[in-house]
Amino acid sequence: MKPTEMLANEHEHILKVVNALIRECSKDTQNINKEFFEGAIDFIRNYADKFHHAKEEDILFKELCRDDVQMHCNPTEQMLYEHDLGRGFVKGMSDGIKENNRKKVVDNALSYANLLQEHIYKENNILYSMADEALDEKTQKKMLQMFKKAEAERFAKGVKEKYIELASEFERR
Repeated sequence: MKPTEMLANEHEHILKVVNALIRECSKDTQNINKEFFEGAIDFIRNYADKFHHAKEEDILFKELCRDDVQMHCNPTEQMLYEHDLGRGFVKGMSDGIKENNRKKVVDNALSYANLLQEHIYKENNILYSMADEALDEKTQKKMLQMFKKAEAERFAKGVKEKYIELASEFERR
């Protein structure tokens, strides 16, 4: 398995939560489903950001920005910008829950969902293909080891699986 394949597989779990956000936001209600949104925020902050984005930002993007890596363009700066933009939307959701402001929650949740759908498409179909071409096999093997180390450092045994199951629960809602 290539590092980019591992990251693309993680995107599938993230998209389950993104799709659940869209479904929840489309419900005709004035109430905030705090349990749902707090669970989604927990997943996003821990699995999508702390776990997945950290591997991209701390490992993949750094490898792609090395001077000896040749690409016709390097979209990592845009990807980093989008990661930060997403974090802002998640903060907006969280603030909206605290303020009991459904409109703020929904606006930020939908903005996050739209951003992530486009962002994941760009990574899966453009950035990862570029990375596979630019990074040699030795570098990719090293990155896989670094990914596994990062996973072990960021998540205690069973925590990754807990978040994958949570994503599946969101998908079934």
